Amino acid sequence: MKPTATPDTITLHVPFRVAKRGGRKEVQLPDGAPVQRRTDNTLIKALARAFRWKRMLESGEFTTINELAEREGIAPSYMTRVLRLTLLAPDIVEAILDGRQGQEVTLGQLLKGFPVEWEGQGAFRN
Repeated sequence: MKPTATPDTITLHVPFRVAKRGGRKEVQLPDGAPVQRRTDNTLIKALARAFRWKRMLESGEFTTINELAEREGIAPSYMTRVLRLTLLAPDIVEAILDGRQGQEVTLGQLLKGFPVEWEGQGAFRN
């Protein structure tokens, strides 16, 4: 029996689209396609900072947001917006850390504001 010849060229069709997310271009698969988890390092770093800053304020190491912001070299208004991330529901924080958050959950979107009540944060759940 003769071995079958392997073609020189193979054509593979992969449906996807390119979308901007957080200033970057991202390849998005069609709805229903299996998606592998992808962590958003910018968002994870912001969460880590928020919880670190919260600990520093609660411990009394710094008495005001202004004092801590000056030490960190950032604007107090930005620090306040990042600190709000500590008000996210635990299941949303867990999804972000696991890379399971929806595509609409970006640092920019969260810094615009969200309901502080966990029940009202449904838009950020998958």
